[in-house]
Order: sequence, then C-alpha cells, then structure tokens
Amino acid sequence: MLQTGELAPAGADTLIKDTTTAAFMKDVIEESKRQPVLVDFWAPWCGPCKQLTPALEKAVKAAKGKVKLVKMDIDKDPAIPGQMGIQSIPAVIAFVDGQPADGFMGALPESQVTAFIERIIKGKLDGGDADLLKAADAAMAAGDVDGAAAIFAQVLATDANNLAALAGLVRAYVAAGALDEARQTLDLIPEDKHADSAVAAARAALELAEQAKSLGPVTELEQKVAADPLDHQARFDLAVALNGQGKRLEAVDHLISIVKRDRKWNDDGARKQLVQFFDAWGATDEATIDGRKKLSSVLFS
Repeated sequence: MLQTGELAPAGADTLIKDTTTAAFMKDVIEESKRQPVLVDFWAPWCGPCKQLTPALEKAVKAAKGKVKLVKMDIDKDPAIPGQMGIQSIPAVIAFVDGQPADGFMGALPESQVTAFIERIIKGKLDGGDADLLKAADAAMAAGDVDGAAAIFAQVLATDANNLAALAGLVRAYVAAGALDEARQTLDLIPEDKHADSAVAAARAALELAEQAKSLGPVTELEQKVAADPLDHQARFDLAVALNGQGKRLEAVDHLISIVKRDRKWNDDGARKQLVQFFDAWGATDEATIDGRKKLSSVLFS
C-alpha cells in the first residue's frame, strides 16, 4: 500500500485517468502539488487526438511516476476548457503546483512529447539560464524593457535555439514598440516550435500590438462608446487599444460587456479576442485570471 505522497509505480493505473468538471480540482489542481499533471483536452470525434493519445500515454509511463496524465472529454465536460480558453484540440496543459505551467496544441510526434515532459519534470530549465530568464521576466514586469532584452540576448548568446529566450525577446521588442524587430525575431523560430506556450504567447502579443497600431486614438474610441454604448465594434476596438497601452483589466471589462450584451456578435468575436488576450498575457497574469473568472461567470451562470 502506498504511503501519503509516495509516487505510484510506473505503469500503475493511477498514472493515467479520465476526469470530469467535478473531479478536476482533486485530479489536477491538488494532484499537481505532488508532481506535474498533464491535462489532455480531447473529444471522440477528433482525429489528431487519437494520434496524440498513444504517444502521451507511452511518454507518461516512461517517466515512471514523475508525471501524471489526466484526460478530459470537452464534449462531456465543456466548462473547464471553456474557462481556460481552449479553442482547438488536442490541447495539452501541464499543471505544476496547482497552476498551469506550460502546454502545446496539436498532435506532436512522440519525440516532441517526450521532450515536453522532460522539460516539465526538470522545471523547464536548469542552472544559470533559468535564473537569467527569471531575472528577465522580472525586469519586464518592472517595465525595464531594455534590461530584459539584454538578458534574453545574453541567454541566446550561449543557446541560440532557446525558445523561452527567443519568445522573451519578441515580447521585449513588442513592449518597446519595435514591431518589425519582433516579427523578424519570431520568424527565426521554426514552424514546428510555434505550439510552444511561450512562443504562442509572444506571437499573440505581437499580433495584438499590430492590431492596436491600426486603430485610432483611444480618446476617439472612448467618445464613440460613450455616445453609443451598443456600438460593439467601437468597444471592441477600444479594448484592443487599451491592451496596447497596458490597461489589461479595462480591456477585459469592455470585451466582457460585449459578451454579456450579445454573445453572437461578430461570430463570437469578443470572447475570441479575450482568449487571444489570455494567450498573450500568460496563464498566471492577474488580468488573465480575472478575465477568465469574469468570462466563466457570464458563460456558465
């Protein structure tokens, strides 16, 4: 009999299981505080899901209890994937210490699945690079874009293919308004690496910045919304522009307002824009957490 906190032996049934909305807290959030848990969002009709599942299960078993796999059928249990902004499947999200830590979309080959799991188990990076990347992220959070860019460049000097550093440099260029340089840096990342969560976030941030650049001044958009609160396009554009100025919580509130008033507007455009915001900001950002809670309360109330 296993003692509390002891890992199940490799190949045990407890390494791989299905979950539901009601069991998600226990199976994923609480369990991930003991070891990483991969959540595979899938559906019976999804062909690529059937390709990915065997590779996932094989890689999890090979990890010998250092990681677990939990599968969620999004047709039977849509609430959790809806809250997390999962729009396409297969989607795999790794939870560590009760929080989303990394993920990918699409049916990756077995070698890439194994590499992903190894990265999760090792905490993504070891030694000096991990410390440097933490320092760079801290500099970004503090508004020191130049300092962050210099640190990301330092990591790339010794590891030119470091995805976290490349993605970080893209984000730094976006924050500095150097969108051409951001696009050029993003183009250096191989196509088969674009599903990496850090790369996807950087790409989303760049697309949002390019989108905001094409809009008019914020004051004009605010005046349009004040004159006609039901002008959803003006409110949508205002949300994008506000995000471009770093006013994330305000941007969320405007898009939530559209979802409340007319969920079907522009082919569910407001919710889709929120999901892109969440991708760009990252799962642990305050605005992402707040936005997902608000969106969930609207969609599932």
